[in-house]
Amino acid sequence: MAVSGKRGRPRHDDLLTPAEWRIVEAVRHGMSNRTIATRRGISLDAVKYHLSNVLLKLDLPDRAALKHWNGVARSTALFGKEMKLDEGLTLGPIGQIARHVKDIEASRRWYGEVLGLKHLYSFGDLAFFDCGGTRLFLSPGAGEGRARAARIARRRIPTGAAYDSSPQRRHGRVDGLLQGQ
Repeated sequence: MAVSGKRGRPRHDDLLTPAEWRIVEAVRHGMSNRTIATRRGISLDAVKYHLSNVLLKLDLPDRAALKHWNGVARSTALFGKEMKLDEGLTLGPIGQIARHVKDIEASRRWYGEVLGLKHLYSFGDLAFFDCGGTRLFLSPGAGEGRARAARIARRRIPTGAAYDSSPQRRHGRVDGLLQGQ
């Protein structure tokens, strides 16, 4: 019985295979090989194999270099978009900054009496201050389980605008540094 056609994986017109792109994105998100394997439902050896192929194809020395490599898959919306680095980056006005605090009463006194911020209002264990036109939102919960969402900045949304998701969220890191979009 003769079998017609080609064997093996189908051809694709990208630099990396879809499986390799999935590994690249996981590495960019800081995942370990074991975590990638568990989340993808593949063996640790498969992750190592794909990672090795990626580094070889891209002529990169290690996963640290891969993490900073700026390539994108053809199947993404970013592919083919020209990055204009000579234009200034603008963020737009920040409307609110949310901050978890350990002691809401002590924080109300600190921001109001010590720093002199105008107290807008309080609702239960939430407090809102005016910080030069940007609302500062304080809520309890700086304990261990809440550390990842300790600081969130949101941009101003035009009145009457409707969104299906949360496009105004710009920042949510514990260390206070801005992260790339």
